[in-house]
Amino acid sequence: MMKISSINIFCFLLLFLILQSCKKEWLAAKPDKSLVVPETIKDYQSLLDNVGVFNTAQACGLGEVGAGDFYIADANWSAVNVNQEKGAYTWAKTEEFYNGELSQDWESAYRRVLNANVILNGIEKIKPQISEQQNWNNVKGSALFFRAFDFFNLAQGYCVNYNSASANQDLGLLLKLEYNINAKHKRSTLQQTYDQIIKDLETAANLLNTKSAVKTRPSKEAAYALLARTYLVMGNYEKAGQYANLTLLVQDDLLDYSKLNSAAAFPITRFNTEVIFHSLFYFGIFNPNRMTVTPGLYSEYVAGDCRKTIFFGPTGLNFKGSYNGDRSLFGGLTTGEMYLIRAEARARLGELMGALNDLNTLRRNRWIGIYADLNSADAATVLDYVIKERRRELPFRGIRWSDLRRLNTDSRFAVTLTRTNNGNTYTLPPNDKRYVLPIDEQEIRLSGIQQNER
Repeated sequence: MMKISSINIFCFLLLFLILQSCKKEWLAAKPDKSLVVPETIKDYQSLLDNVGVFNTAQACGLGEVGAGDFYIADANWSAVNVNQEKGAYTWAKTEEFYNGELSQDWESAYRRVLNANVILNGIEKIKPQISEQQNWNNVKGSALFFRAFDFFNLAQGYCVNYNSASANQDLGLLLKLEYNINAKHKRSTLQQTYDQIIKDLETAANLLNTKSAVKTRPSKEAAYALLARTYLVMGNYEKAGQYANLTLLVQDDLLDYSKLNSAAAFPITRFNTEVIFHSLFYFGIFNPNRMTVTPGLYSEYVAGDCRKTIFFGPTGLNFKGSYNGDRSLFGGLTTGEMYLIRAEARARLGELMGALNDLNTLRRNRWIGIYADLNSADAATVLDYVIKERRRELPFRGIRWSDLRRLNTDSRFAVTLTRTNNGNTYTLPPNDKRYVLPIDEQEIRLSGIQQNER
């Protein structure tokens, strides 16, 4: 393979970031390196602020396609023209999943990881003045956060569910931690993958400002929130609750859904008070004109629960509850999720009153009319309350696939997914190997890494 110099890597990546709509003549032109290579902290911050790169498709969209919360009518199936969307929807076999396509989740995530690594390498070469130190810290912390966010989401799609007993043997990700695109990588262990995510986030939390100027920028509480989500997936409830609590100590605002306009096409505004970190994902299959919310999900909402009319249209068929205020799906971090993580951690650790307090605090802000608090002294009942509330609070957030994977290991919460399409019935039992997505075919060919067993 032809070797590429580090300066050309900079040129290519940074041109991609700055000039996303490159004209053909630019591709043939020799770039002026002095104009392309960043030289200041401000330059690197500008690169991080390119939301089209770092804040889009950050969540695992294919997992959400496979999570079973919607269906496509037979008449609309032909309008889905991306093979991997159909593959994720029907939980297809590996050899039928991509049919020659690049895995969009895999490719875009590793492109962002490489961009983050370029920034991390470059910012280390700048020695900041005392007055510049916090801005320098913010650049490094942001790049680490973005890298960790992608590694986390990749792990939810392309690795097995975390199990501490087998994590040192289970296959993890390609941990690309440098900007050299010629570097060869093997798959890490799953434990190494999660250790790297945690290391990046802990370092980021120590560097980042509390409450960023704009919600597309990472912040200290965003790093805490992603640590809480990570530890929840790992089953480390003490740490999950600790980081959810640290997040809520900084930002604990909740929207009062009873004051939102349920008749609006999209009732929830972008960058609202609950948003800790703003990120989006979208596939064509999520087009509201194609997808229909499953009756099982819609039936979870009872009278008085504002989410029934805020999240769904009058007939309950379409989803309109994105925290982006449009049809793009929100995959970021919110205070509502943190209340639920802390509640689950408390319930599993036997702190039932604390768990109930978190649940009722959240639910009071989702209710219209007289609200009756949830109450129980039974640990199993309180945990059941929490799991059901996650189901109602977090649909179409890029979280359901991860929840299914971890909760399917407990028979109390295990779910069998079923879809029917063009006369064919497709089923995904709990703990099925297809809960791990196939790795990108081109990656397998070029790097020779091991494909997932499915």
